[in-house]
Parts: sequence; structure tokens; C-alpha cells
Amino acid sequence: MTRIPLLADARIVVADTGEDDLVLRPPRQRESLEDVGRAVRDAFAFPLAGEPLDKLARPGSTATIVIEQPSLPIPAVTTGPRHVATAAVADELDRLGVKQITILVAGGLLRRTTPREIGLLVPPDFRRRFKGRVTVHDAEADDLVDLGRTGNIDLRVNRALVETDLVVTVTAAETVLHGGPAALLAASGRESLRAAGALSLLETSASQGWRLAVEIERRLSERVPVTGVSLALNAPRVAGPFAGYPHDQEAIDRMIGSRMRRLFQVAPGRVRQRVLDRLPRELTAAAVYAGTPSVAHTEALLRATVLKGVSLDEPLDALVIGIPPTTPWMPRERPNPVTAAYLGLGLALRLWRNAPPIAPGGTVILVHPFPRRFPRPTQTPYRSLFYDARTARDRDAMRDAEQAAVHDTAALEDYRAGRACHPLQPFVEWSACDAATHPLGAVLIAGCRDAFAARQLGFVPVHALGAALELAHGRGARRVGYLLTPPFFPLVVGS
Repeated sequence: MTRIPLLADARIVVADTGEDDLVLRPPRQRESLEDVGRAVRDAFAFPLAGEPLDKLARPGSTATIVIEQPSLPIPAVTTGPRHVATAAVADELDRLGVKQITILVAGGLLRRTTPREIGLLVPPDFRRRFKGRVTVHDAEADDLVDLGRTGNIDLRVNRALVETDLVVTVTAAETVLHGGPAALLAASGRESLRAAGALSLLETSASQGWRLAVEIERRLSERVPVTGVSLALNAPRVAGPFAGYPHDQEAIDRMIGSRMRRLFQVAPGRVRQRVLDRLPRELTAAAVYAGTPSVAHTEALLRATVLKGVSLDEPLDALVIGIPPTTPWMPRERPNPVTAAYLGLGLALRLWRNAPPIAPGGTVILVHPFPRRFPRPTQTPYRSLFYDARTARDRDAMRDAEQAAVHDTAALEDYRAGRACHPLQPFVEWSACDAATHPLGAVLIAGCRDAFAARQLGFVPVHALGAALELAHGRGARRVGYLLTPPFFPLVVGS
């Protein structure tokens, strides 16, 4: 029997696995780059597709660098490879004689980065010497440039992508919806952002979001040269006394038996949250690819999946997922029920290739107390979805609530001022949860302290993990998997 710790909000739940159970943890780090800046310059000199950067950047011209909020991976670090890569690209453009550099923060429907937070997206030394402009994308801006329509979806993008001589994306290959051409999609209007879904976050064939992103890249390339760099990141690692978690069982045993864990369990909630936030972490890059954003991103995503992925011979009957005490977007906060569900169902459960990790009719167990907390004003938009008794189970009511949210002038004003996410963001997250749970038989909330919150979203509240496992076995589950998260990592099912 193996004992494993699972994060349940700001607490640690220790689970005892059975003989036939499977513990899923990311593999050990295989390789990392010592000099990310040099790797970026080398990649641009020998791109996978398109012209080298020195042929695209002309002296006296302008350039727009597109970056994303570093929301993934979870947990994040203060200064990581993407920060270094952004500085390296800006310095290289400056060396090539580019006159004006604009950094565009493409946040999609997430809360707009405030001026105080912009400096956290680049290294401190670069922040002091950078002389260009920084602009934060607004999905509701009146001056978005129309690129036409694809199907019934309008494609409108930030003006900084068009009124320039060169567009350069600097991203990490996390999913098909995060990084590469998805950064251009994240700088578009609300119509395309709302339509950007995916059954799997690692396969392009079943992703409407990927198709929209590539279409925006194609149409933008007809107006201005577009290139980019994509990083294949390793899984975040915990440093300090618990170095080796979660891939090292010795580190896990050391954590379970430590006096620090016992003190952690009885500490007040704010203290536990502060301890988790201050755990030392490391994040490195394994490879850097350059070229047209879609090509570079595809190669980096495949490489990252190989390095971080875990193989499953066949789908599981049930999967246990611990939900961390954080939101999937920046700045980090304690999650509300919708966001907690998204972390497990919309993120962890969609990181698969070849086939879903759970057999049809299987069971998902989310370990989280599911309290109703919606900090104002940052999470106010989630209230309109959560507190409508019909929305979680009635598609027509969901569409009505979504239309009402789009025309909520107060919510839109909060989004544009950087106080809250776009009122459509909760519906995007819930759509992702719905896509992941559609083939499942049940979603159980283990350790649930708010039964109303679980039932409101169509889930089954259970008072403890042991009881949830009994219910799963009663539903016919034989092979149960335990997903050690965070970090979230790919699951490669079958051949």
C-alpha cells in the first residue's frame, strides 16, 4: 500500500492506494537549457519555418512582441524562461535596428493586467532598460481591426498586430489553447475567444480554438510578417525540504512523515495559504523552437508532451484529482466552485492524447471543500453563472444567462478597468467542464463542505475521500488512478 498526499484547497489529504490502483506523477526532469537567451537567438537564426529574424526585422522599422499572462504551468515562478525569452527577443530586435518595439500582453477574456503587474512579466533588469511601449489587450476595444469572418465568427484583432512591420510571439507550449498562434487569438475579440474550445488540450484535430488561432495567423500573415518562438517547459519542481516532489516517492514519504505537515494541518487557513505560496519552486526550459507560430508551437508542444507525459495502457475506471488552492489565472486567488471544477475537469482532465484518460461512464473524484466564495470584484462575474439555479443543467438557460452577461455594463466596465475578468470567462470555463464531463458517469466532490455548491453544478457531494472511493467502486470502478497535481501534466493513453 502506497500513501500519497493530495492537495484539497489549502489542506493535505493523505490517501491509501490499493494494489490495483495507479499513482500518476510527472517523470523526472531529463534536460534543461542553461542559457535560454542564447537558445532563443539560435532558434531565430535557424527557424523551423519562415525567414530568420534578421531578414524580417529591418533597421528603422517597428515590431510588436506578443506575450501571454504566465498563468500556466501551475505552480508558476516569479521569473522563468518566458521572462528571459521576452527580454532576449526585445534585445535582438534592438540589435537589428528596430526603431519602435511594442509589447502586447494578450490576455483574452482573463482579467486585464494592471500597470502595477506589467513589470512582473519581464525580468527586473530588462524592465529598467526597456524604452518601448507596453499595451494590454482589451477584447471590448472599439478599435479592433476586422480580419473578416470564418463561418459565423468575426475575427477582430488588436490594432498593434496590424499597425506594425513585424509580429513576434513569445510563448510556452502548454496546450493548443495556450501559446503559439493562440497568443494571437488571445489578442482578438470576444466572439472568437468565446468560440475557442477544445475536447483535448493536446490534440489540434478536436479543437475549434486551434483552428481559429491558425486562421488568424494566416490572415494576419497576409498583412504583416509573423514569426515567433515557443518554449518547451519542464514541469515545475519544488525546491527546499521537499525537493523531488511529486515524482520521487522518497520526497512524498518525507512530506507525509514530517512534523511540518502535522503543524500545517492545524494551522489557520491564511497561514497554510502563505506557506504554500512561499514554497521555493524552479521552472526550466527543455527546448526552444522558432518559426511561424503554429509550426514552432506544434513542435514544442510535442516535445513537452514527450518530456512531461505519463503513459496509460488503457483508460481508467476512476480518477482522483486534488484541487490546489489557486485560480488558473493571474493574479492567484483562492478558487470559487466554478474555477475549482475547471482546474480538475477543464484543465487536468483535458490534458490527454489519443483518448480520454477515463473510460465512458467512469467516475471523477475532485478533492476539494467547494466553499462558496467569490471575492469582489475579481470573481464577481462568476456569480451570474453560479447563482442561477438553472444554468448548470439547462442549456437554454445557460445561453440566456450568457447573453445577459455580455450586456452587463457594470461587469464590462470592471473588466476594462482590470478589476475582474470578462463576464464571458466563467461561461468559457464551464463549457470546458461540460465537454470533459459529458462522457462520464459521475463527478464526486470528496471532502465537500458545501453540498449546495456541488449540487448547484450537477456534482455529487461526499463528506470524505474514503466514502467517495466506495461510491466509485460501487459504480464498478476497478482501476483507480490518483493524479498528483499540481503540476498538471499530459496523459498519453494507449499507443
